[in-house]
This record gives sequence, structure tokens and C-alpha cells, in this order.
Amino acid sequence: MAGVGKLLKQAQKMQRQIETLQTELEAKELEFTSGGGAIKIKITGAGKFLALGLDPEFLKEDAKFVADTLLTAIQDASTQAKEQNEAEMKKITSAFQMPGLM
Repeated sequence: MAGVGKLLKQAQKMQRQIETLQTELEAKELEFTSGGGAIKIKITGAGKFLALGLDPEFLKEDAKFVADTLLTAIQDASTQAKEQNEAEMKKITSAFQMPGLM
């Protein structure tokens, strides 16, 4: 049963690392720009949107264009934050090897 004890210790260690990473991601601020700098988005590594900045000149454009560009920028920022989150999480979980599953 020594294998089970080792596995349990690995799982507990990984859980602590995940909790620490989640805290770090919640505090980490990422900034994204789009539309040649017309849109600035600040989001946490955990995916919480913090700020949105828009160039006043950009708002003078056609309303549909502004809306479409803004939506794309928000989706891109969300996707990039999620990808960074998953990459960091993978660093922790890839070290955890469960016998018989790999």
C-alpha cells in the first residue's frame, strides 16, 4: 500500500500548488490592446475583467464597426487569459503521474 500513500501525498501536494496558482492568477493583471490601440482591456489571469479603455476617436466610427471590434477584442482577451491559465495549470498537473493511466 506504499504506492497509495505516495499517490495521496502527490495529490495533496498538487492540490496545494493548484490553490496557490489560483490565488496568483486572481492577482495577476494582464493587459491587451486591439484595434491599433483603440481598445485596451485589463483582465486577471483568472479571467475577471478589470477595466476597459476606449480611444474617443474610435467611438466616432460606425456603431456596428465599434460593437464588432469591441466584441472581438473582449473575446480575444478572454481566450488569451484562459490559454495562459491553462498553460500554468498544465505545469502543475503534468508532474502528477497516476500509475496505470499513463
